[in-house]
Amino acid sequence: MAEYRVEIQVDDSRSPQDKTPLLETSGETHDSNRKENQENDDETRLDKTLAKLDSFLTFLGFNQTSVSSFVLSWGFLLLIGITLPVVILELSNCPGCEKGQIKTFEIDIVISQACLAAASLICLSHNLRKYGIRKFLFVDRYSGHVERFSDHYMQKISDSMRLLVFWVLPCFILKIAREIIRILYVRHESWWLSVAILFALIFSWTYVTTIFLSACILFHVVCNLQIIHFEEYGKLLERESDCLLLIQEHARLRFYLSKISHRFRIYLLLLFSIVTISQVVTLFQTTVYNGMITLINGGDFAVSAIVQVVGTILCLNAAAKISHRAQAVGSLASRWHALMTCSADSSQLRTSNSTGNLDAASNSGSYYMNYSESDLDSLDFIYGPTNTQLASYMSSYHKRLALVMYLQSNPGGITIFGYTVDRGMINTIFFIQLTLITFVLGKTIVIPSE
Repeated sequence: MAEYRVEIQVDDSRSPQDKTPLLETSGETHDSNRKENQENDDETRLDKTLAKLDSFLTFLGFNQTSVSSFVLSWGFLLLIGITLPVVILELSNCPGCEKGQIKTFEIDIVISQACLAAASLICLSHNLRKYGIRKFLFVDRYSGHVERFSDHYMQKISDSMRLLVFWVLPCFILKIAREIIRILYVRHESWWLSVAILFALIFSWTYVTTIFLSACILFHVVCNLQIIHFEEYGKLLERESDCLLLIQEHARLRFYLSKISHRFRIYLLLLFSIVTISQVVTLFQTTVYNGMITLINGGDFAVSAIVQVVGTILCLNAAAKISHRAQAVGSLASRWHALMTCSADSSQLRTSNSTGNLDAASNSGSYYMNYSESDLDSLDFIYGPTNTQLASYMSSYHKRLALVMYLQSNPGGITIFGYTVDRGMINTIFFIQLTLITFVLGKTIVIPSE
């Protein structure tokens, strides 16, 4: 009986504190499992979003991973984007048109649109075939940021797709209105033939325009996804004091921007060149033509110019935005360095003030204070910071200063063969376009002298 009571006392001697870790471990396990399930759900939803985007790009012909897909992509572009509108314009009779200006103008527009679509297919299909949709957008699992930013990734991709619809839909309505006016003016043998020509021209225009604007939107998505990481880097400066970690993180972000610049520099250069040449040719044709420019013969010029300007603005806006975010990191680091230095000085000041002498803390080089020149023996010893504390403070100060100088010297951004796409480049492009416009107008418009 005594042994039995002893055993009961031993078992009951376990305090609630001894049982608490088991409960805490079970709760932590449950929380970790719930968090892991939530991360898996977010990653699954991100996979679905990327799969939808990949299917959309495959439908447009950007996914050329095999010989058959390559042939189909370029075959559809040649057939629908070039052959179909050119054949329709060549076979269309226009008895009321002066000198066939509708056909002459519209063939040039078809060529410019086909060149933009071809440049988009060449550049983006190569990158998608080489890297895949995840590595192309820098949302692959090996980067270690998918779990943290999956919601932001999906939001940015959804916003960009809505932006595509927002710009394609008004241009589509404008194109339909223009083609209806054209069909009413240029009548054919039957209404069925006119309706067929109307749908064929609208379908061809929609196909090549969607290819071009989708490429611009894809570049827009890539840049906006990197903005997420630069915003996170600004928050990291507020809570992180390890300069080596901050330098490594910035080097990774700058490496990503370099990769994006390398992948898109040819496309951006072709885009600016084709749009500039197309606009100059359009201005030259419309100013040389002696007749009246109306919606019938020159309406497609307006629609084509709007589409080209929209695509250019989307690319320039995305590139300039990420470049300015990268350049703003230097100012954020400077503010962080100033706040850290001032807070360290304030703490040192409070430490010195607690010793009973505030004036001595303001002069870090003097540890002795003479109260009277006549009384040389009246000296008070002021306890300043030790060598270890001073060395630690100076070491952290120089590390932060080195980080600020590094960030200011290596801002990063989207570049085209070394030239950063920012407000300076946008101003340069604007003045180049203005120079070309004045040159063409000077060659074509003649003011008669009285």
